[in-house]
Amino acid sequence: MRAVIQRVSGASVQTPEGYEASIGKGVLLLIGIEESDTDEDIRWLSGKIIRLRIFNDKDGVMNLSIQEVGGEFLVISQFTLFASTKKGNRPSYIRAARPETAVPIYERFVEQLKTDAGLPVFTGEFGAHMDVSLVNDGPVTIIIDTQWKE
Repeated sequence: MRAVIQRVSGASVQTPEGYEASIGKGVLLLIGIEESDTDEDIRWLSGKIIRLRIFNDKDGVMNLSIQEVGGEFLVISQFTLFASTKKGNRPSYIRAARPETAVPIYERFVEQLKTDAGLPVFTGEFGAHMDVSLVNDGPVTIIIDTQWKE
């Protein structure tokens, strides 16, 4: 799994069909899934994200987790995180999991995040065209890949 983690003061998602979700202070997560991802990857990534100390304390130092600031999550599936641009100019997405694999993993990840964090978790609509808006606070953007555990 690959995650792009963005600390936000607000974020939202909309689909042309009318689906909407939004959060205030918290984290926007863009999640890419590979065929080889496992429940161990889900648990590790969820735990790592909720423990990340990326929110400012009273001294302005990034020393607090999302739980300590009572933030929210907006989780968006994004298969393009596994784009390969090695050959040519059209990205290849061969590393991204097919929907029949990705959907259950994505859903288990969202549930694990809810359980681990005990905070509001909102999502986009898997596989839909989505307009995602955010105000990146900082900016703070971190990329984590479970294959490398970093």
